[in-house]
Amino acid sequence: MKKTLNINIGNSIIHIEEDAYETLTTYLNEVKAHFSSSADDFEIVTDIENRIAEMFTEILSRDQRQVVELADVQVIIAQMGSVKDFEQIDEDATGEIPVQDGIKKLYRDTDHAIIAGVCAGLAHYIHIDERWIRVIMLISIFLGGSGILAYIVMWIIVPRAVSRSEKMYMRGEALNLQGFFRNFEEELAANQLMKRSGGFIREVVSALDRFIGVLGKTIVKVVAIIIIIMGSCFLLSLFITLAVLLGIWDANPYEFFPLNIVSAAYLTQIIFAFFITLAIPLIALVLFSIRVAFNSKALNKTVSYGLLIVWLAGVMASIFYVAKVTTEFKEQAEFTQVRPLAPYPVYDVRVDRTMFLNHEDSLRYHITAERYAGKVIISDDHGPFTTPSRVGLQIEKSDNGKVSLTQNYSAHGKTFAMALKNAQNIEYGFSQQDSVLNFSPKLHLNKFSNWRDQRVVLVLRVPVGTKLNIKKDVSYSLDRYGSWSCDSYDDDSNDFRVWEMTDEGLKCKE
Repeated sequence: MKKTLNINIGNSIIHIEEDAYETLTTYLNEVKAHFSSSADDFEIVTDIENRIAEMFTEILSRDQRQVVELADVQVIIAQMGSVKDFEQIDEDATGEIPVQDGIKKLYRDTDHAIIAGVCAGLAHYIHIDERWIRVIMLISIFLGGSGILAYIVMWIIVPRAVSRSEKMYMRGEALNLQGFFRNFEEELAANQLMKRSGGFIREVVSALDRFIGVLGKTIVKVVAIIIIIMGSCFLLSLFITLAVLLGIWDANPYEFFPLNIVSAAYLTQIIFAFFITLAIPLIALVLFSIRVAFNSKALNKTVSYGLLIVWLAGVMASIFYVAKVTTEFKEQAEFTQVRPLAPYPVYDVRVDRTMFLNHEDSLRYHITAERYAGKVIISDDHGPFTTPSRVGLQIEKSDNGKVSLTQNYSAHGKTFAMALKNAQNIEYGFSQQDSVLNFSPKLHLNKFSNWRDQRVVLVLRVPVGTKLNIKKDVSYSLDRYGSWSCDSYDDDSNDFRVWEMTDEGLKCKE
């Protein structure tokens, strides 16, 4: 059984055995006596005590013990070096203490920083002049802004060298008596050199250093404030978009594109998943910018990890539902129906923008023959949530001398059967009134039908010699018509262009 003591060394409470305490006290007294002639003896001894406290903590943590033993103190003295050994070191011809290499760690050097000390810290770590690191960083900014992103990331993850031990680790100097003394000698020499260089030069350099430091910090704060404003606007836009989407969902999501791509069974889930995936990084960016701009405290680690977990869950959910929706376009199916048309020597081809209404629409809009007698409801083909129009028209020569309209309906689905069902859900409006052929500019989906790239391809076949007066808006509303070779509609007064079917195909009449 041994007697133990509680000591305060390096602002740490350490439990130590009595004989170990006596050995440590003797060692520290020798250190204090040796450095008593130095102007910074108190700071030197304090840093040495801090280092010894760190080494005690590492030993106790590694061995899972609570008390420092005599053997531990002897090991630390051997690593730090005794005063007797230190005094016996032979100096070289210049009187400099030999340099001993230690463990090098990456820190930010804020003592030589322009912004956050990232470049200066990297320069120490890879042993390159810091000006070249800054040049490389400046060049990388013009490569898609990658340099700014890399600088911000390193600013976040690389710690700042605060204590003397951390600064010595940053330079790769050995953390022993020789290292501490040499580090102090270099600082003292640098200060004396500055004093000898003259007051004017010292003031110029000091003023320039302060100017660069203030300018860099000001630029960083301005950029941070801009990010706060823009990030807050984007975040507000996300919340507004979420409210709009949920409001549309309460109405009828099948009427709005691209919501009608997603099945109603998981539409709400995918909306929230995308919202979380986009909102949390914006929140983190705004909070970090607030911290930089106003020197506020960092976000609590528990909250940070919680947001990270929620964001990862949102990302995983988004990927899952995107993959789920993608499988709904795996297979393709199509069917064709041929409709005979009444023959005429001349046809008028027009786009009919009359709104397509089925029986359910008539009941929903309260449309009756008495209320809407002689009235026509015009549909709106434009808008941010309008389903893409996939209607194409081709005009070909008839081989049997008859006039017909072939309607080809196609769609995608998870399986062939589902794709065929999606194609069968297409409703397309076409009518013939004597010699007038009215084509609807868009297709319609049955109620509760999701958009699965439904398409309608129309093939109008007419005999040779048949003429067609094609209205100008047909080329704007139906695909493929615009690809026919003919003079453009330069004359706005002429709303029609006359075409004629020949043996070589459709030709434009002059």
